[in-house]
Amino acid sequence: MFRKIKLSDFNDWLEFHKAPITSQHWISELKSPETACENWYKKQFHRYQNDLGGMNALIERATGKLIGHCGLLIQNVDEKQELEIGYSLLPKFWNKGFATESAKKCRDFAFENNFSDTLISIISLTNKPSKRVAIKNGMKTDKVTIYNKNKVNIFRIYKSEWNKLKTRK
Repeated sequence: MFRKIKLSDFNDWLEFHKAPITSQHWISELKSPETACENWYKKQFHRYQNDLGGMNALIERATGKLIGHCGLLIQNVDEKQELEIGYSLLPKFWNKGFATESAKKCRDFAFENNFSDTLISIISLTNKPSKRVAIKNGMKTDKVTIYNKNKVNIFRIYKSEWNKLKTRK
């Protein structure tokens, strides 16, 4: 299930920032997990308040627990505004299909509501699990670029490609 993030999610999401494996694909300043989590929440609430999209809390139906975040984010990539499908899950929920399921829901929602004719996912070159999610979401590598001081793949799907995926079902 999707819902807006809440400050009360902080302690659950702090575990994401405490796990070294979650930041292995990104160059970042050395920050305590608490500071990194605080900055992450500030960024999400800034997005909400400034109509820049935002991550949603992903809640496991069976348990009601926070498992991660997924959402549509307005990003500037190579001086162009793009709509990104972003996703991050707590490591204990990896490889269970949650990222793929939530990314597809975001893709479908964006295209059904005509938010954009194209969607991207920004993925570190070394992040093979996120690359697999993007491919399962119908995306293809569009280009390699620098984003936030990191060399990344830009995965992309066009609405016309999504329409073809729908008709195959």
